[in-house]
Amino acid sequence: MAKGYWIAHVTVTAPEAYAAYQALAPEAFQAHGARFVARGGHNQALEGRATPQRTVVIEFPSYQQALDCYHSDAYRKARAARQDAAEVDIVIVEGVS
Repeated sequence: MAKGYWIAHVTVTAPEAYAAYQALAPEAFQAHGARFVARGGHNQALEGRATPQRTVVIEFPSYQQALDCYHSDAYRKARAARQDAAEVDIVIVEGVS
């Protein structure tokens, strides 16, 4: 079974409000077996759009678990807390077997 990955580009626009997301999101990640592969740090866009403030890569045991995490009640609450606190692009991709 192939792993699943979230690839997120995040630019925080309201740090204090974003802190509420950061307090809520770990519950969803833990419940779905997530492992952070990259979380912030240096990044550089070599093609395409401008470099986001943060790039995050999260590994899940399967593609389905990655989707289930995103659609879970726990992550739904976290997303609601983040709504006006950041500009976010998230792609969920299936890893190679």
